[in-house]
Amino acid sequence: AEAEDDTAEDDTADEDNNSTGFGAKARSLVKGKFVIEEEDLEGPLHELEMALLSSDVEMGVAEEILDNIREELVGETRTFTTSTGEVVEDALRDAIYDVISVGQFDFDERIAIEDKPVTIVFTGVNGVGKTTSIAKLSRYFEERGYSTVMANGDTYRAGANEQIQEHADALDTKLIAHEQGGDPAAVLYDAVEYAEANDIDVVLGDTAGRLHTDEGLMDQLEKIDRVVGPDMTLFVDEAVAGQDAVNRAREFNNAAAIDGAILTKADADSNGGAAISVAHVTGKPILFLGVGQGYDDLERFDPDEMVDRLLADE
Repeated sequence: AEAEDDTAEDDTADEDNNSTGFGAKARSLVKGKFVIEEEDLEGPLHELEMALLSSDVEMGVAEEILDNIREELVGETRTFTTSTGEVVEDALRDAIYDVISVGQFDFDERIAIEDKPVTIVFTGVNGVGKTTSIAKLSRYFEERGYSTVMANGDTYRAGANEQIQEHADALDTKLIAHEQGGDPAAVLYDAVEYAEANDIDVVLGDTAGRLHTDEGLMDQLEKIDRVVGPDMTLFVDEAVAGQDAVNRAREFNNAAAIDGAILTKADADSNGGAAISVAHVTGKPILFLGVGQGYDDLERFDPDEMVDRLLADE
């Protein structure tokens, strides 16, 4: 009883110092557990922070992940046979998974239950692979029994009609396009009208490679959202974009809320930092990864596989 009283006094004193006392540790060890203190995590968390940053995770995102781990673990009891490093790694796995699996939904099921035509608009800056991703998704849908029509809302760029027309011809898919300089919203509206008149299942609408700093082009994107009312807006960026991806994703999502993202050039990126950053700042899921230039080089995003890749021992 005296020992218990002494322990209680130790605990009270230590609680006043906002620290876990020796008595609590002793009792935990008797029960086969120990209590993790913040200083126990300093080394492991520093290493994890460096690993996240070297994987091109945006700094603010990395800090929030680490703060969540710290909040989860400090003061928690764990079996004393488990090293602190193992405990932190398990917590990191959970924290990263929670970020990159945010909002995940069954893409195929959602397409199946939506009223037809399903209208999907693609956004993103110049050169990240939007048009190629549209062509890949056209093949993806055709393989699942859906008919598609493409629409070129990228009316500002010279050669844009010709570029997407090449894909449409290769895939034997109809393209709706206007003259250069036309209204992008009008093009996409006409594509939806065409799809309704011809029993087409899916409309795939390209947009100009909008710079996230160009307010005029962002206004145009908002107009498309109002006029067409797409069923889904997908943001496209490169997996190798790293920390730049977080700012672009935030701006595009603010202009016209996205429903998910496609990351291209994923075959050239072993880090996964863009996936973590984009999912975190938008709160919307990564849906597909582009893994090559062929029309079949499109993979459904698997959060478990991405976490395994991020935490794999090199």
